[in-house]
Amino acid sequence: MKIKDSIKSQYRASLEMFVQVVENYPEGLWADAGHKNPAWLLAYHALWYTHFYLHKSAADFVPWEKSRPELQQMQPEHAAEAVYTQADILAYARFFQERLDAWVDALDLEGPSGFHWLPMTKFELQFYNIRHLMQHTGELAERLWAEASVETGWVGKG
Repeated sequence: MKIKDSIKSQYRASLEMFVQVVENYPEGLWADAGHKNPAWLLAYHALWYTHFYLHKSAADFVPWEKSRPELQQMQPEHAAEAVYTQADILAYARFFQERLDAWVDALDLEGPSGFHWLPMTKFELQFYNIRHLMQHTGELAERLWAEASVETGWVGKG
């Protein structure tokens, strides 16, 4: 078994589930301010951090061209109105999917995480990173079900 192939597969499956949720979100709920963090902000945050932690370190991170650094931490006070449309987030997901193999191939899985606030190996960081993406995907999927009665499917492998 090739470890990096398994890591890529689980990132792809997670991203596919994320994309399903974003694609199915009704436009009216996308920017709904009825939650502390609207759907678009949760989605951006989830992708931004997943992208960020696939780099060697913070110094090596190259942001997506439409990134807004004041939004990555999910601070709603910086986001009075929707900044990212569903099309924007789906474009970010495509950007991510196109580069995923190269990013994972470049990882030194036995080395440190590369982020001093995460004292773990780069290998363990991949589990951490996928769990974070899935936490927010699940949160968005739950809102989608509760507020629009729309279900999305499980993807076991990418």
